[in-house]
Amino acid sequence: MPKSIIHTNAAPAAVGPYSQAVVAPTGTTIYLSGQIGLVPATGEMISDKFEDQVRQSFANMSSVVEAAGGRLDQIVKLTLFLTDLGQFAIANGIMAELLPEPFPARSTVGVASLPKGAQFEVEAILVI
Repeated sequence: MPKSIIHTNAAPAAVGPYSQAVVAPTGTTIYLSGQIGLVPATGEMISDKFEDQVRQSFANMSSVVEAAGGRLDQIVKLTLFLTDLGQFAIANGIMAELLPEPFPARSTVGVASLPKGAQFEVEAILVI
């Protein structure tokens, strides 16, 4: 059973690749830990470029989703953490490019710092 999207005109419309709310189907709920832009083979940050870190973080998250037996379209909630909210448009664009519609619910949080000097982190909840 696919996830169902909730939308109401009584709340602000989504201003990016996310839904106001998602009803998760019956199944196994998997809570993914946050992923930063570390290269799995080296354990080192992919680069100091924000876009590279976002892409690697999503690639890492995708690998964990796959290892859990899931797919990206089964993500019901994402949380993005950015050390510079001025870079948000880049993260938003990459998310729109990589995740299929209907988009999951999402929160974005500006933080002072992240592990290993990362500029971006993503965590997810999926239901398979």
